[in-house]
Formats: sequence, structure tokens, C-alpha cells
Amino acid sequence: MEKSNVYFTDFRTVAFGDSLPTKLKKLIRKAGLGQINMEGKFVAIKMHFGELGNISYLRPNYAKAVADVVKELGGRPFLTDCNTMYPGSRKNALEHLECAWENGFTPLTVGCPVIIGDGLKGTDDIGVPVIGGQYVQEARIGRAVMDADVFISLTHFKGHEMTGFGGAIKNIGMGCGSRAGKTDQHRNGTPYIEEGQCRGCKRCLRECANNGLVFDEATKKMRVNPESCVGCGRCLGACNFDAIEFRDSNANEVLNCKMAEYTKAVVDGRPHFHISLIVDVSPNCDCHGENDAPILPNIGMFASFDPLALDQACVDACLAAKPMPNSQLSDHMADPKFVDHHDHFKNSTPESEWKTCLDHAQKIGLGNREYELIRM
Repeated sequence: MEKSNVYFTDFRTVAFGDSLPTKLKKLIRKAGLGQINMEGKFVAIKMHFGELGNISYLRPNYAKAVADVVKELGGRPFLTDCNTMYPGSRKNALEHLECAWENGFTPLTVGCPVIIGDGLKGTDDIGVPVIGGQYVQEARIGRAVMDADVFISLTHFKGHEMTGFGGAIKNIGMGCGSRAGKTDQHRNGTPYIEEGQCRGCKRCLRECANNGLVFDEATKKMRVNPESCVGCGRCLGACNFDAIEFRDSNANEVLNCKMAEYTKAVVDGRPHFHISLIVDVSPNCDCHGENDAPILPNIGMFASFDPLALDQACVDACLAAKPMPNSQLSDHMADPKFVDHHDHFKNSTPESEWKTCLDHAQKIGLGNREYELIRM
């Protein structure tokens, strides 16, 4: 198979030279975005608007740069994301839009409409067949995402507490799933709580949207309710005391495979293009209402027609970078009990796993892990 092209530029600028949004415009033009016929077409730009309290999400300036180029090519762009399945500020369209506006994503600042892809309550979705799917035969995708003629992903590449990193495939596969689609992807493993480690702080309870956790007043310990738990892993990321683990040891691996299959459902059969920025590399997802210090330095902007090659290129760039001091990653590496996995993402979050996602994506024909990096 011929290697996929991945285009790259760093974050360096010179006085009175190009701004970073201008560099991004030049990158995506060079990467071939103009090859897509967008004249009069609806163009979905899928991104993450950031949870309220989190400030590591991509700035609206980058979204405007992409929307501007789409409009120059005759397209009709809109920014989109789908509702979440956990508590927070993005679980329905009204709160989601208010969150996006508060974080700076308005039609005025980004130059195009902002539309929540799965409607008011996260129920406006459509079943999309997954060609060659092993875990998913029909993906539940936000209707507005699938109604678009052209699909573009704009991804903040960062760490993740379950999947190791959040890249293009996660942004597309998990992000474009409706609330039912997100539940479908997560429903595999059920976590359990190590009673001796649990402090009864209830921090995990605030992250559970499905009545999957119950606080035992007698013991002052948290319990998992297996009848309601969907295995989303939000409680795992919320626990500061390593009291929560997955009972199913391959839960993350299956989640990764389902995300790849959902991504394939989104992009199959229509023009698509993908952009990732390795900047403000927080250890956890932008779904958190906070963000810890970056674990890796700002590296640059990447673009490709191949989402798998894009993720692989970003992974390789991150693994070649030096860990940032005073971060979760450096703290773990300084621990006397540290076990080196020779993998920044796994060293940052040992219970995470990411390799099965890229393996499965290649297996089902989503893209190619072999790539040619073209520097600008």
C-alpha cells in the first residue's frame, strides 16, 4: 500500500511574519484541501468546544482559519460536536451551545454557524452501517454530521485517561456518536472499586451520568451499580487515589476498536479531510472541567486526507518529544516505583491503551499507518 501524505508545520513564527492561524491556512491548502469540490456544499467541521473550566481546548482562532478556507473554496461550513453522556456543560444542545459560546465559539468569532450534531437531547441520530465492522454493525451518528456533504475533523491532540491519547479517530468516532452511540461504544467493561483505596470523597460520583455509582453511607465507600453502569470510565479518570479499575481487562481495547469502526462509518462514502494540533497536551480529555499541566511540549500542526496516518504521525512526534517538567508524566517518572513502558502516554496513565485502536483501524481499511511526513 502506498504511504499516506501527512503535512506538518511547527508553531514557530517570526516578528511581523505569519500568524499561527495563517500558518494553519497555508498548511491545509498545501495538504490539498482545495482538491475537494466544496462549491455550495455543506461542510461539517468536527471539533471539541471544551468543557467549562477547561482551557486547553483549541482556540476559536484555529476553527475560524479552517472555516475561512472552506468558504474561500465555495463551501458552507459549520462547526459541530455531539452531546455527552456524562454530567457537565455539554449534555444537551442548549447547555452545549452556551458552553461553546462561553469558550469563544460563536458565529462572529469563527465565521460560521455552530450546530450540535445530535440535536436538543442527543437523540437526533441516524444508524450508519459499518462496512467490515467486527464490533459494530450500525453506528449511531449525529444526524447533522451525516447530513453534511463534506466532513473535516479539527482535533486537539492530547492525552486521555482510557485511550492513551485523544486524536483524530477519537474526535471523529466518539465525538460524532450520539448519546446512544457513545453508550454503545463504552458498554463493554464494568469498573470495580478497591474498597481499601476508596476515600469516600465522592469525586467520581459527580462524573457519573447513568446512576452507575452508589455511595454506601454505612461504610463511607463508593459502590458500582452494574445494572446502570455503561463503562464510560469517567469515574476512573476522576479518582485521585487509584481506587477504580476495569474488571474486564480488555475494556479499553474493545473501546478503541469500536471508535475506529464508528470513525469509518462517519467518513465512508464522502470527501473527508483531517487536521490535528499537538498543543497544550493535557494528560486527560478536554471533557474534563479542568486541565492539568501539559505532559509534552507544543509540537505543531498536522494535516492529511488519512485520519489513521495522521494519528500515527502525531503519536510518533509525541513519543519522540521530551516530557515536560512539573507534569503528571514527569511526576510518574520520578516515582521510585515507576515502571517505564517506553511510551509517554502509558507512562502518564498506565491503565490506558492506544495501540489496538490504530491496529484495528488499519485492519478495517480506515487508512494506512505508513506515512510520508512533508514538512513546511
